[in-house]
Amino acid sequence: MSIACVILAAGLGKRMKAGYPKVLHEICGVTMLESVVDTARRIKAEKIIVVAGKHIDLIRKSLSAEDISFALQKEARGTGHALMCARKELGGFKGTTVVLNGDAPLLEHETIRKFLRLHQRDRNSLSVLSFKANDPSGYGRVIRDGAGGVASIIEEKDAGPDQKTIREVNSGVYALNGEALLLLDAIRINRAKGEYYLTDIIAEAARRRVKAAAYCIGTEEEFMGVNTRDELRRASFLMRKRIVNKWSERGVTFIDPGSVFVHAGVTIGRDSVIYPNVYLEGNTKIGRKATIFPNVRIVNADIGAGVVIKDSTVIEESQVRKGASVGPFAHLRPGSQVGDRAKVGNFVELKKAVIGKDSKASHLSYLGDTRIGRGVNIGAGTITCNYDGTHKHTTVLEDGVFVGSDTQLVAPVKVGRGSYIGAGSTITKDVPPGALALSRTVQRIIPGWAKGKKIRGKPKK
Repeated sequence: MSIACVILAAGLGKRMKAGYPKVLHEICGVTMLESVVDTARRIKAEKIIVVAGKHIDLIRKSLSAEDISFALQKEARGTGHALMCARKELGGFKGTTVVLNGDAPLLEHETIRKFLRLHQRDRNSLSVLSFKANDPSGYGRVIRDGAGGVASIIEEKDAGPDQKTIREVNSGVYALNGEALLLLDAIRINRAKGEYYLTDIIAEAARRRVKAAAYCIGTEEEFMGVNTRDELRRASFLMRKRIVNKWSERGVTFIDPGSVFVHAGVTIGRDSVIYPNVYLEGNTKIGRKATIFPNVRIVNADIGAGVVIKDSTVIEESQVRKGASVGPFAHLRPGSQVGDRAKVGNFVELKKAVIGKDSKASHLSYLGDTRIGRGVNIGAGTITCNYDGTHKHTTVLEDGVFVGSDTQLVAPVKVGRGSYIGAGSTITKDVPPGALALSRTVQRIIPGWAKGKKIRGKPKK
């Protein structure tokens, strides 16, 4: 089956009280519109057309991909008019056109595939996907004829008392073949609203004996539209629950699933353990048997197998290789790499730093624009002075270097293989391999100096 997908995304979303389009609000790290586009790709749509209104430039910028085209709906004149605006982009397409809504991010691609199989099996020209709502208020009701076929869809405001009791409602998802698309020209404008309702196409199909059907499948939460901040919050909760359940089924342990936030683009390896209040964002990858302790935030990072990330650590756009340990209270800024079995301890900050295999910076250090080899020890309180007020400079520590505590390395500087830096040193020149570098002042002791000295102020009780 050849498929084109038209995504309706022209709504302003005034109830969101935002300065940007409703469909560009994010749920679990991706915009609602991106989620719907992903669904279109998963059903193997040959064409994806996004219908947008006054914010089309913002929407186009957010979806810069070659497989997407855009149609402008200059005036907000309803869903029927939005599909009319897409016909130019559809061109001479002869297959099945699927209509989706850009503000319905929870829709599962498997539900659409099942819907299309039924549409094709029954050789319909027009199909609509419906579902049973616990509370049908606000939805268009699906009206069936005596034989159980679909006769029309009645909007809430036009429904009579008996019709309002109907729980089968319109999801806003349609499948149309060529003959059904021609019915768009028969839709009449609703004078009260000044809009063309796509739902009216069902009654036109019945009137003209065009073969149509409504299939009641899927779960109610899938078809949830997002129009308010509260609905955005609820949709985010449902998506987050869905993501966590997916990884649980694949062998990941979540100590407290309700407190974890995992973005849609994240992958987590089998037998990993995720503690409470962890945020895994963007396209983060977690390897097998990793442990992520509480209050950790990881963004667009690659975490290897067997890695331990300890409490209250932030990792951004960095790489931590297998068997390494980071934290607690560590910060890996973008561009950092931590090698196999290396250790980055408490209150250590890395910025564009490369830490070699089996090296360790256990505590209280800043390492910026630094290249550290294998088996290097960084003492407490070490600082790489990488910025001269105008430019950033690099510090290089070769394999086996030992850096004593409270050391300042003033870049650009290179410390050769196997060298030692004495504690309390400020290193401004390159250190040759195997050397000891010291830069301490001579300690002076003045005997008896404190005798008779008065301490100003009185100690507080």
